Amino acid sequence: MSSAIRIHKIGGPEVLEWEEVTVGDPGPGEVRLRHGAVGLNFIDVYFRTGAYGAEVPFTPGLEASGVVEALGEGVSDLRVGDRVAYAAPPAGAYSEQRLMPADRVVKVPDGVSDEAAAAMMLKGMTAQYLLRRTYRVKAGDTILFHAAAGGVGLIACQWAKSLGATVIGTVGSDEKAELAAAHGCDHPIVYTRENFVERVKSITGGAGVPVVYDSVGKDTFMDSLDCLRPLGSMVIFGMSSGPVPPLEVGLLAAKGSLYLTRPTLMTYTAKREDLVAAADELFQVVQSGAVKLEINQRFPLKHAADAHRALEARQTTGSTILTV
Repeated sequence: MSSAIRIHKIGGPEVLEWEEVTVGDPGPGEVRLRHGAVGLNFIDVYFRTGAYGAEVPFTPGLEASGVVEALGEGVSDLRVGDRVAYAAPPAGAYSEQRLMPADRVVKVPDGVSDEAAAAMMLKGMTAQYLLRRTYRVKAGDTILFHAAAGGVGLIACQWAKSLGATVIGTVGSDEKAELAAAHGCDHPIVYTRENFVERVKSITGGAGVPVVYDSVGKDTFMDSLDCLRPLGSMVIFGMSSGPVPPLEVGLLAAKGSLYLTRPTLMTYTAKREDLVAAADELFQVVQSGAVKLEINQRFPLKHAADAHRALEARQTTGSTILTV
């Protein structure tokens, strides 16, 4: 018998229940995985609280690493025993074993541990599409990245720095400012006591930045627009403080013909070839040393509720994994 976290009603962390489950044989195009480690992400909170619709009961989680135990009919590019990882629907990663569409998993190269793979897939491929596709960061750019000491933020700061960019990042405390600075953030701004718009204008000589990457949402959105130079790109990829209120699109014209996008990893990796390319580029920057992963919290999978409490209280930095 295998065990998993199950959610039977929408609510707080207390609705995460550890239960025995039955995992059958893989169907056509599927693989059965035994997980080694599971990634914790804020999107898991959105599903748990009902911000993103999910039919109960369900097992949460979109990111994990593990070993292929069985192959379904038609799966030809994987073998039993392969080490793999994923960051994709369907939900169900908070489990010891699960079935998964084979075209959504990628092989993990030698030298990358199960913990590292589980910690990097969703956050790292998010950084990849943000920096390499949504707005392609180049040498000489100065960018603003909110939540710079978070899981995506620490990866993105290092990656952007390796591309030759100057990185401005917002953080919530002096401790997080030190952490961000140690990972490529040239100008950490403690937003709880500093006006980040004024700081950005000062750092850029009044010009503003070509792109703002914002996973905070409601609390930072309007001020972020004021950090952009004309024709700049506002990239909203999360809403940890709540959803952005409705916007009069004419405001984008008034502030300099700005671009606004709400991208998701699932769209950018919908095609198998895009998923593999994103994962390969991520593995390369990690193995080269350009990006170092910070796994700063570990919780047993059965204690996922404690991990959610820490995440929502902004008590975490870098990546958090659930150990299986």
